[in-house]
Amino acid sequence: MKLDITPVVKAQQVDFKRPPLEFYKAIGEEEGMKELMYDFYDKIYESDISHFFPQDEDEFQKVKEKNTKFFIQICGGPKVYEDEAKGMDLDEYMVRLHDDFSITEKSRIEWLGTMRDAINDIAIKKKNVDEKLIEEFWDYLEKFSKLTVNTFSDGSHYYANLLDKSDSRLGN
Repeated sequence: MKLDITPVVKAQQVDFKRPPLEFYKAIGEEEGMKELMYDFYDKIYESDISHFFPQDEDEFQKVKEKNTKFFIQICGGPKVYEDEAKGMDLDEYMVRLHDDFSITEKSRIEWLGTMRDAINDIAIKKKNVDEKLIEEFWDYLEKFSKLTVNTFSDGSHYYANLLDKSDSRLGN
């Protein structure tokens, strides 16, 4: 399975497409997404970027629940993240949410590497998930995560702007 990580180029336009609904269905809909995301966050809690997340167990549990809702909705599932997004477009909301953190390329790579481990775990558990669907989910994560990087090795900062939402490259 090809789950590569490509570098971020500051201020470069990032074209991404949301994951297909078929991925969401193949992993088991809400319960499958919960399984994937909880495994991911359990791994992230042990990673080099755990400091970005609450250290209090109850608060960390809330993050897992909230972010699972985001991924359910972004993958075409029920609109369970609407209250958190406060009426904003989900993509724009997620990018703006990361503006409050100093996200580097190194942090992004750690996040993606941890997510790749969780994806591989779910692919092994759920043998019915087509490799192409996993790659489409990964493509979204890999590209979209570039928009969250805002701190660069030269000490500069850049906060991404999303494409016009009418652009068909954004998917559903």
